[in-house]
Amino acid sequence: MANWVVSLAGPRRVTLEPCPPDPLGPGQVRVRTCYSGISAGTELTLYRGSNPRLSKDWDDATRMFVPRQAAPAYPVVGFGYEEVGEIVEVAADVADRRPGQVVWGIWGHRAEAVLAAGAVTPLAPGLDPLVAVFARPGAIALTAVLAGDLHLGDWVGVFGQGVIGLLGTRLAVLSGARVVAVDRVPDRLAHATRLGARRVVDAAVDSAAAALHAATGGRGADVCLELSGSYPALHEAIRATAHAGRVVAAGFYQGYAHGLGLGEEFHHNRIQLVAAQVSGPAPAPGTAGRWTAARIAHTFMDLVAEGSVDPLPLVSHVVDAGAVADALALLDRGDGDVLQVVLRFS
Repeated sequence: MANWVVSLAGPRRVTLEPCPPDPLGPGQVRVRTCYSGISAGTELTLYRGSNPRLSKDWDDATRMFVPRQAAPAYPVVGFGYEEVGEIVEVAADVADRRPGQVVWGIWGHRAEAVLAAGAVTPLAPGLDPLVAVFARPGAIALTAVLAGDLHLGDWVGVFGQGVIGLLGTRLAVLSGARVVAVDRVPDRLAHATRLGARRVVDAAVDSAAAALHAATGGRGADVCLELSGSYPALHEAIRATAHAGRVVAAGFYQGYAHGLGLGEEFHHNRIQLVAAQVSGPAPAPGTAGRWTAARIAHTFMDLVAEGSVDPLPLVSHVVDAGAVADALALLDRGDGDVLQVVLRFS
């Protein structure tokens, strides 16, 4: 059976290309993809050509971006990180995986992949395989919530109600927070209400900072989670936060920080600004050695399996993988009714 992989030849130039299947080695399994979710954050930065890794090199030793010395960035082949599929072959030395198991993990937009057996996790019995495309976005949202160090009764603003923002809203509610959800799209705010937000703010009409100060008797939010990747939203989150409070910046910000005034409330209110990134170290002080990236992803999927989080209503479009160019263009337009777009491989 031929393999197929999504390839990005340049900004907004995407195709589904044939590629040879990989051989199966010791300790490995072959997985045939069922669904692959498209990220409206990181993947769109690759699609649009704004991701810093396209123009600079990341130096692991210094953990800094440096002038690019490597080969040209394009083509980018097989990007993507929200996959679920069925094991169709296992190596002779693999005992804990079997053909027919539905598993989730990260292997990119491709029809099949050969992976280390430990790199895929069996889906809990009874779950729709489609929920597994949320393992990575859910981990991103949970990382932000953990970085916020939320407590029972905290007032928390969640800025941006896309897929990750809505999952962040639900997880913050489960943490005991009183959540104010902020977005410019009324349908997304309606989703946030169903997920437990106490209040919603249409940022196109009202000031989220004013709403959070009003809700807290003038004090401001204990914590704000900024999940949109918008600099003006980050500025408003800082304005909304109480003196010496915390803002978690978990969006993937692009370009220079237009609309962010650090000489204003950030400086005068001594706001603690924390970056949250899913593949980085432990998300909050005191969690090192306990909250690993693997634990975060598995915890989110456990919450899905027990019914505490239901991500399926966030799937707005399921399209055949052959229409990947249309799928990415749909996300690129930023229409308000688009949430999780999923590629279906047959």
